[in-house]
Amino acid sequence: MKLPGHDAIARQAGEHLVTHRVQLPRKVVERPIRQVVKRLIMALVVLVATALVVYADREGYRDSSDGPVDLLDAFYYATVTLSTTGYGDITPVSDGARLTNILVITPLRVLFLIILVGTTLEVLTERTREEWRLNRWRSTLRDHTVVIGFGTKGRSAIQTVCATGLKKEQVVVVDPSSKVIDAATAEGYAGVIGDATRSDVLKRAEVHKARQIIVAPQRDDTSVLVTLTARQLNRTAKIVAAVREEENAPLLKQSGADAVITSSGAAGRLLGLSVLSPAAGMVMEDLIQQGSGLDLVERPVVRGEVGKTLRETDDLVVSVVRGHRVLGYDDPSVGTLQLTDRLITIVRATPETRVTPDIRPLPPG
Repeated sequence: MKLPGHDAIARQAGEHLVTHRVQLPRKVVERPIRQVVKRLIMALVVLVATALVVYADREGYRDSSDGPVDLLDAFYYATVTLSTTGYGDITPVSDGARLTNILVITPLRVLFLIILVGTTLEVLTERTREEWRLNRWRSTLRDHTVVIGFGTKGRSAIQTVCATGLKKEQVVVVDPSSKVIDAATAEGYAGVIGDATRSDVLKRAEVHKARQIIVAPQRDDTSVLVTLTARQLNRTAKIVAAVREEENAPLLKQSGADAVITSSGAAGRLLGLSVLSPAAGMVMEDLIQQGSGLDLVERPVVRGEVGKTLRETDDLVVSVVRGHRVLGYDDPSVGTLQLTDRLITIVRATPETRVTPDIRPLPPG
């Protein structure tokens, strides 16, 4: 067993400890700093335009301190006027200047206030909208899929599942890296930033309401802790976990995983098969790539197939799922098909090819 001790696990948790938050997918918008800079430039343009208007009609204004109005006085007047401060030391005295204030300066003052106040209102509105979206998302999320770790394994796993018809809105990704979650939300998945070994982080991903959980972190010890925590929060969800070392697979089973995939062992077996038979290796690689070439799918038995043998079906059947047993195509106990059976078949991938999800828990291994 190659798991680090409690101290190492604690150190790892400390390294990845961040303020967890939920991040929903959103449309690509301008960065906030860019929006603020754009608003400031617009406000500056309005200020300069107002000052030039005042300076052009400077003969119609009077400065109570030194009489004539110069360019600096024009900018000063524009600033105090647009900000509605209005000290009254510089005032329009001619009819033309007053008319200009009514028709030009006042609209510019309103525009200036809209630009500045609008930025604050937009920030508050965006926060309120995001909070509303988050609450609505939590209230409507049911029977979803939670992916722990969005590295190569997690990304490939969820892409395979989504290729069979699962909507991206029904996927929640949990990862301690904000950059990884940004990448996940950019692809249309909801994300939770935080350490998945913590129950409060998994609760934010609504694990207790999930149908299936994919555990694919970078370390085997993390897989064990995540599986234990997830199983404690959800007793009925199907949990599929990945480990690097085969000797850690039994511990994952004991921790509550329904199925354990040994990533290094599976890759090694595929390498060995490709050495012995490159063609067979190509076929196996084709089968595990969902949505292209040949696909390995599971489907229910239709009524027209009840009472038939495997050879009498239209599909190439490799196994039959009957109750808690998986029977090979050559198992004599298969006999004829029953309505409650499920078939694992090899089919040609098409846009209409879909895997019928099996909501039943896997048999204990």
